[in-house]
Amino acid sequence: MLERFLVPEEIAVRVDQKVMRSAVEGIFVALGMPDEDARAATDVLIYADIRGIDSHGVSNMMRAYVAGFRAQQINPRPNLSRTVDHVAAISYDCDRGLGLAQSREMMEAACERARQTGVAVVTAYNGRHYGPSAYYAHIGVDNDMVGISMTAGGVLVAPTFGAERLLGLNPLGVGVPTDQEVPFIFDASMSSVAGNKIELLKRVGGNVLPGWISDSDGDPIMAETQVPQDFMMLPLGGTREIGSHKGFGLAVMIEVLCGILLGTGGGPFRRKGVGHYFMAYDISRFSDLSTFKSDMDEYLRAILDCRPAPGEERVIYPGVPEHEAELDRKANGIPYHPEVIEWFRKITAELSVEHELPG
Repeated sequence: MLERFLVPEEIAVRVDQKVMRSAVEGIFVALGMPDEDARAATDVLIYADIRGIDSHGVSNMMRAYVAGFRAQQINPRPNLSRTVDHVAAISYDCDRGLGLAQSREMMEAACERARQTGVAVVTAYNGRHYGPSAYYAHIGVDNDMVGISMTAGGVLVAPTFGAERLLGLNPLGVGVPTDQEVPFIFDASMSSVAGNKIELLKRVGGNVLPGWISDSDGDPIMAETQVPQDFMMLPLGGTREIGSHKGFGLAVMIEVLCGILLGTGGGPFRRKGVGHYFMAYDISRFSDLSTFKSDMDEYLRAILDCRPAPGEERVIYPGVPEHEAELDRKANGIPYHPEVIEWFRKITAELSVEHELPG
């Protein structure tokens, strides 16, 4: 994560993951979720915070979830059901449930079925936000599989040359197991920057960089500036000259796989809530697993050993900074903005949730 998104260390409040986990679980239960679902949902959020994916951790997302439950947009006790179960294809109706609490089951179903079929796909519709795609891709890694997950994010992105919000943020997660090296865990939205990171910028008073957003007329903003009141997200790449057509195309692909494929529409025409996509490749069906992992180690080590460009300290690959953040945050606590701790103390008081948060 870029430095501009981080809470300055001099004001950060470090909280042990167990303390925050207990508070978040208590909030979910107070909002009507069963204990098991509350634990599952909290696990996704704490994964994000521990791994340095602050845009999808408790500081940003819990406010949205609390508002969603209170507005009855999220069903706290959904009836999750399989509507398709055909060899390597499974689909679920989420019954407006919070994706955080439901989606681990779906990724695990993809892995279980892939053991039988080699490759398996699980889709879901009528759902709500499921958190960082990396979490589900990582489940594939834990099962010695290549894991892929996508979800239809908020429709906040204008297509290349466009001046209307027609694309979702649409993150893609890919996880690949290794032997000795840190697993490859890629997670990125198909927008120029994750939409939730704009909220982080607002909290810390940071600026957006050139090519991240457009003005209300669709003109890309190509100078560093404060977050404006009215803007649209640009596709990955920012402008056509530096590849926004690629992010645009990938965003459409994810709209297809997370919505249109399921018969529930795409972009602003989505029906039945948010759609998710989970895929698992059983590596042992394609090659020797130990050879695969050894080959991954060799390739990733070459990337780490790559000669840095002038002015750069090192070359890394997706999964390494998250691993390093995890080591730090497990040892020293998760850094939160004081305003976040204040919000948690307020909401736990409103819901009569016991906690051990500082302050």
